[in-house]
Amino acid sequence: MHVGVLPAWEERVKIDLDGKTVVITGAAQGLGAEVANAAAMCGAQALFLTDRNESAGRDIARELAARGHQVEFHVSDLGEPDAPAGVIDAALARFGRVDCLVNAAGLTDRAALTDGNVETWDRLYAVNARAPFFLMQGAINDMLRRKSAGAILNILSMNAHCGAPDLAIYASTKGALATLTRNAANAHLSDRIRVNGINVGWCETPAEREMQASILGKGDEWLAAAARNLPLGRLLQSDEVARLAVFLLSDSAGLTTGALVDMEQAVVGAPAQS
Repeated sequence: MHVGVLPAWEERVKIDLDGKTVVITGAAQGLGAEVANAAAMCGAQALFLTDRNESAGRDIARELAARGHQVEFHVSDLGEPDAPAGVIDAALARFGRVDCLVNAAGLTDRAALTDGNVETWDRLYAVNARAPFFLMQGAINDMLRRKSAGAILNILSMNAHCGAPDLAIYASTKGALATLTRNAANAHLSDRIRVNGINVGWCETPAEREMQASILGKGDEWLAAAARNLPLGRLLQSDEVARLAVFLLSDSAGLTTGALVDMEQAVVGAPAQS
């Protein structure tokens, strides 16, 4: 046992983001908003939030600011080629550094192999793969300039393993981001920059409620019907994902990097339960 090399156990298990500036995309609702709230509760020094929904994003920022947190909201459409660089530049102009980045923004448009088109392909890849790549590039370059450690968390999907037939393009974007997550983690091991991802399962979010109830026409009863067929009798909750996210961003995650954590009520490769 190397006494004095590591901090006390109580200090090592504390999940906090003290002194860290955290950039979060897709922060106006759903997982992004939950991660923003969790990061604030874990003591992040500053939160830089971005989303294309300006009204909802500013509401989240005002709510966090009213609780005493240092927050900035930046409206941005990550489907635009220059948007990722604009986000990082704005974050640096406001707070001077990026210690943590959370890529939570994403599109979930449905398209199968037989009916997918170029427009859907380009739109999903722009937001789900291209934007995270260049956001990671900007954040990592800032960390390298400052010779500082950092952490990146990419919100992925269980669909990255294969995906439902009607999610062919979406699933492939998450597969691409999974590879980029591990590639970045490997490239910057010695720079003390950790990059991890969460493969989120079926989660109850505002976007999923809209998709199931309205777009797919299943009505308000869809949630109860879906829950009955799940092992734990409910869908994954956004705050559960957010708690794992802040752990992976925090120093309590230790050396963890290049990890893609499956967060679902199933084990990939296991036989289906009857």
